[in-house]
Amino acid sequence: MQQPIVGYHRDEEGEWVAQLRCGHFQHVRHQPPFINRPWVTTAAGRQAMLGVMLNCKKCDRDEPADRLAPDNPSPE
Repeated sequence: MQQPIVGYHRDEEGEWVAQLRCGHFQHVRHQPPFINRPWVTTAAGRQAMLGVMLNCKKCDRDEPADRLAPDNPSPE
């Protein structure tokens, strides 16, 4: 199911995670040559991608919404 990006946060390893409107989280990594998402490396790039639709496999599996860890309370 397609869901728009509504925000971001970093996981415990410092990787960027997109927060989707449905409440699920999805990693958005830039790891060329296999994953090319250079936009994730800058604040402006991430901001420009707000509203872009990503395929949410967690919605397809009818999983409950994700939650931020207590030690990671401040999403971008």
